[in-house]
This record gives sequence, structure tokens and C-alpha cells, in this order.
Amino acid sequence: MTFRKKGTKNPPVLSQEFILQNHADLVACVGMFFVLGLMFEGTAEVSIVFITLQHGVTFPAAEAEERATGSKFLYYYGIKDLATVFFYMLVAIIIHATIQEYVLDRINRRMQLPKPKQSKFNESGQFSVFFLVSSIWGTFILVSENCLVDLSLLWKAHTHSMMTFQMKFFYISQLAYWFHAFPELYFQRIRQQDLPHQVVYVGLHLFHIAGAYLLYLNHLGLVLLMMHYFVEFLSHVCDLFYFGDEKYQKEFSLWAIVFILGRLATLIVSLITVGFHLAGGQHQNPDATTENVNVLAAKIAVLSSSCTIQAYITWNLFNAQLQWWMEEDIPLQAPSVKKKQRTKGKSFRKVTENGVATSSRVDSPHKKKEKSS
Repeated sequence: MTFRKKGTKNPPVLSQEFILQNHADLVACVGMFFVLGLMFEGTAEVSIVFITLQHGVTFPAAEAEERATGSKFLYYYGIKDLATVFFYMLVAIIIHATIQEYVLDRINRRMQLPKPKQSKFNESGQFSVFFLVSSIWGTFILVSENCLVDLSLLWKAHTHSMMTFQMKFFYISQLAYWFHAFPELYFQRIRQQDLPHQVVYVGLHLFHIAGAYLLYLNHLGLVLLMMHYFVEFLSHVCDLFYFGDEKYQKEFSLWAIVFILGRLATLIVSLITVGFHLAGGQHQNPDATTENVNVLAAKIAVLSSSCTIQAYITWNLFNAQLQWWMEEDIPLQAPSVKKKQRTKGKSFRKVTENGVATSSRVDSPHKKKEKSS
């Protein structure tokens, strides 16, 4: 008769271990409060601020057609967007935990990866899903708003610029995802030595997405994001193949060429769009009330930030590639050093016979004859 083994005890309620194990359930409970608030008249107005997009304006049909949007209801940004970003940040945490538990953890158990590789595998798996979904979604928006046909939309800086529903919801979702990455550093127990790199990586994405959103460079920011996300998607997919079988490391090192081409394309688009086309309508007196970003300060900020992020990412690529080359050379040098040590040990190894140290080296035939005589 076999007895069932007792499982580990549950951690104390509201302890650190309890929060880490059940953070998705706790976040889901918080999100349900906002959803349940829609059922009551007294709290519905507050819940709507968190769940639906705010700062919408109704335009006449003729004016909407002039903007080539085909929509009568357009949006601008405002302080209420922070509440919407917070709610969808909770949604991002729940989706993150769902993918981790039902997809990545099962693959980890099947592949039996060591612990150092498990964290990298989980990171690449999460980013691969996000970059793939964002790339498809962003491309659909570019096609539906005729950005690929009418390239002048990339550099148009209208006064009182507005956004369509899908454009604003895309940026809100992007901000929510990258904000959710900060608490995930705690939930996923990231090592302290990896925290600075992760914080810089997330912060740079937030800075540029928020900049494109606040400066009404929505179409330009979307095009640059799609190029960046496509390259990052290839990078993380290559990492996933490498974790599955290390023989793919050499074959998939060719993605570095695509990486550099993506960085160059981003710089070229930024330079042409911001440096040339916005220069044609430069205003010496910036007007913050009209939300006009076609000024010299805005151009310098956009160009400098774009160049800085591309230089930073490219520098990290070179460092990672050099580190991989050095790690690849170490195993080749190690066997040769061990062989030298073995031969040296054989020739000069000593043994003790009757308390006297004698050499175990084989005597030559000439010395043996002298001894026998």
C-alpha cells in the first residue's frame, strides 16, 4: 500500500513568497473591482475612466474625411490616460503570467533546461510573443490608415493633431506593457546583477514610445517601432532555437546582419523625416497651446534620441558578440593546457618507496645497463 506524499506547506498569507506565487490572481482581483464598478451607477463613471479610452472629440463628417481617417470620433492625450494605462498594465501582468504558466513552464519541463538558461528562455519567449503580436497589429494600423501609400503622413505635424481609436489604443497598450515590466522584475526574481540592464532596456522603450505619443509623431513612431520590433523578434526567436539546440548558434549568428540593417534603416527614416521634412515648416516661436511640435527643439530632441538609442543597441550587440567569441575560444584552449599538464605530470611525478622519494620516470636502456653492471 502506497501513501500519497504530503505536499509543501503553503506560505503565510501576504508574505513575500505568497505574493510571488499568486501575483497574477491578486492582480486579477484588483482588475475585477474596476470591471464590477461598471455595474453600479455610482461607480460606473470612475470605472469607465480606467477601462475605456478618454479625451475623445466628435468631428463633423466632412472634417473627418479631410483628415483621411474616415472616423467621426478622434482622440487626443490627457491626464486621464494614466488611469487607462494602469488598468491595461494589470491586464498585461495577467497575460504575462498565463503565457508563463501554460506555455513556457511546460516547455521548460520538457526540455529540462538548467536554471541559468531557464530565465533567459522565459525572457525570450515572452518578448517573442509580444514583438510578434505588436508587429502584426502595428502593420495592420499602418495599412488601414494609408501610411504605406501616403508617406507624407510620417512628417505631417498638424495643429490640434488627433488620433484614431486604433492608434491611441495601440500606444496605450504599448505603454501599459512596458510599465508592467517593472513589477515583473520583482515577480520573476531577476538577479541583482541583471537589474541595471533590464531597467535601462525597459526605460528606453518607454521614453521613445511616450515621446512619439506626446509629440503627436504617431505615424513616424509606429513605423520606427515596427522596424525595431521585427529585428527584436528575430533576435529572440534565434535565442529560443539556441536554447533548444546549441548547434543553431553559428547558423543563427547571421541575424546580426539583419540587426545592423534594421538600425541603419531606423536612422535613415528618422533623419529624412525629422531632419528634412520638418525643417520645411520650422516655427521659431513654439506654441505649446496649439500642440505644435514642428520646432527646432523638437527636431533636435527626436534626432538625438533616435541616434542615441541606435548607438546604444548597436554597442550592446558588439559587446555580446565579442563576449560570445571569447567564451567560444576558452574551450579550445583548455584541452591543450590540460594535455601539457598531464605530460608534465607524467615526466616529473614522484612516488615514495620506503619513505624515500623516487622518480617514476622510466629509465633509458643505457642507464639500465649501467645499473646491471
